[in-house]
Amino acid sequence: MKETTLVIMAAGMGSRFGGGIKQLEPMGPNGEIIMDYSIYDAMEAGFNKVVFVTRKDLLETFKEVIGDRIAKVIPVEYALQELDNLPEGFTVPEGRTKPWGTGQAILSCKGIVNNPFVVINADDYYGKEAFKLIHDYLVEEHNDTEKYNFCMAGFILGNTLSENGGVTRGICVVDEEENLIGVKETGGIVRTEEGAACDDGKGNQIPCDINSHVSMNMWGFTPDFLDELEDGFKEFLSNLKEGDIKSEYLLPMIVDDMIQQQKASVAVLETKDKWFGVTYKEDKPVVVESIRKLIAEGVYPEKLF
Repeated sequence: MKETTLVIMAAGMGSRFGGGIKQLEPMGPNGEIIMDYSIYDAMEAGFNKVVFVTRKDLLETFKEVIGDRIAKVIPVEYALQELDNLPEGFTVPEGRTKPWGTGQAILSCKGIVNNPFVVINADDYYGKEAFKLIHDYLVEEHNDTEKYNFCMAGFILGNTLSENGGVTRGICVVDEEENLIGVKETGGIVRTEEGAACDDGKGNQIPCDINSHVSMNMWGFTPDFLDELEDGFKEFLSNLKEGDIKSEYLLPMIVDDMIQQQKASVAVLETKDKWFGVTYKEDKPVVVESIRKLIAEGVYPEKLF
């Protein structure tokens, strides 16, 4: 059986949410958090190792809440994303306090992840279908082209909206073979009577297609992507303007660059599952209720592990 890894990005867990860390908020009937359901789905799909990307200051809390429990059912490793974890010759700009984004998060897995892997956010629920689609894509043979063969879960926009405010989504542009051409970051997307509307960048709401595919940062990569990330991170840091303390090295931007340079082909794998997560603290009751329904429908057992 081909080894495959689930990589969970959880280093941004410092964000406060109703007095706690939102990614560690109990959501299931036995105190399960969203990550528990993602790990359960990934294992069912065939992934056989979990790597948590976290930070040194969160590591002990993380092991206590989830890591040590999960290590009893699947091999677990940790990658640490730190602000000062930079290539030789680079230093942290004065005034910068946050790590460098999702690209650096995955780069921190170099040396730990050595087989095809799926990347997810810690605080998003993705559903079973996407894990299965990505796993199967990663283990199957692909035509030997000069390009990397990557994939992503293509969620239907209407299945990813919050009832409690606008959201930002990466709307996918695809070709006739359902390969990604680009991702358009679109903010202020809300549900409307006609479907959905988004911010045009000038403060106006304009209609957008509720059936379009969006990226929820769920990607399938091969391990050689980590070498590309390493080279790209040096380039990103070299191009930072003096005084820029906020720019981030982000997966959608990196993947988009590789597509434009004809280095990668990215299959958009459509999933009809409904995404949910805790963008707003008012989203928590919706998530709790959604999980309760999934258990009632037999999608999950009452007690996962």
